[in-house]
Amino acid sequence: MSARHPIIAVTGSSGAGTSTVRSVFERLFRREEVAAAIIEGDSFHRYERAELHRINAEREARKEDRLTLFGPETNLFGELETLFRAYSETGRGRCRHYLHDKESADLFRQPPGTFTPWEDLPESTDLLFYEGLHGAVRTSLVDVARYPDLLIGVVPVINLEWIQKIHRDTRMRGYSREAVMRTILSRMPDYVHYIVPQFGLTHINFQRVPIVDTSNPFVAREIPISSESMVVIRFADPRGVDFPYLLAMIQGSFMSRANTIVIPGDRQELAMQLILTPLIWRLMAQRNKE
Repeated sequence: MSARHPIIAVTGSSGAGTSTVRSVFERLFRREEVAAAIIEGDSFHRYERAELHRINAEREARKEDRLTLFGPETNLFGELETLFRAYSETGRGRCRHYLHDKESADLFRQPPGTFTPWEDLPESTDLLFYEGLHGAVRTSLVDVARYPDLLIGVVPVINLEWIQKIHRDTRMRGYSREAVMRTILSRMPDYVHYIVPQFGLTHINFQRVPIVDTSNPFVAREIPISSESMVVIRFADPRGVDFPYLLAMIQGSFMSRANTIVIPGDRQELAMQLILTPLIWRLMAQRNKE
C-alpha cells in the first residue's frame, strides 16, 4: 500500500461483471479528474490463445487435465506482483494488452488472441487501476493482495456467473455452448483454490443475487436483468461507512448484517457512486499530502 502511489484493484472471475464495475470507475475518474493507469488482468496471462489451445489439445490427448486461466500455470503472478510493488514505490511500471477480438486486434495490426509488446506506463498518473481475475491473489510464492489500497470483489452467485459467461462467450466471442460448459467444468479446482480465497481479502464485495429462477444456468435463454436482482454489499471494515446515509439515498435498501447492505439491482451504479467517490477523494487527499 502506498499513499503517494495508490492502487485500486477490482477482482472477479470470468463472467462476474468486473468490466461493468470498471466502467463505473472510469466515469468516476473522468468526473474527478483522476489520471489512472488502467491495467487489464488478461494482459498477465502467460500464453496467447493459439498456444494455450495447442497445449490443452496435447494434454487432452495424454488424458491430462486442461490448464485454465484461473491457475498459476497460465498466469504471470510474479510479474503482476512486480508491477504492483513497483507502482506503489515509484509510480512506474510496465504493461501490455491482450487483444480479445478482431476489432481491438486490427488497431495493432495483430491477430486476435495475441499480446501487444510490453511498454512503460504513462508518466505522472495519480493511481493504478487493475481489473481482472487476480487482483487479490495470494500463493506460497506471491502476495499481490498486499499492495492495493482499495480492493473490490465482484462476486455474483455462481449460477448467475455461469449464465453471464455462457452468454458472453457464445454471443460475443463465438464459442459453442458445449465448449463454454467444458471450460466451466475444467476451471472448478482452480476457481476454488485461486479465485474464491481472494474475496476474503477484499475491502468491499458486490454480490449480485437474482430473484428469478437460475437453477439450470446451462439452458437459461436470458441473463437476469438488474431489476430482477438484488446486490449484497459487504464491507470488511464497516467503521467509517455511513450506513444511515446510504439507506436514505438508496430506495429499497436494507441492512442484513452490521457490515452488509442489500440494495435493488438497478441501484448498483448509484450505490457504487455513493460508496466509491469518497474513497477516491480520500486516496487523492492522502496522495497530495505526501
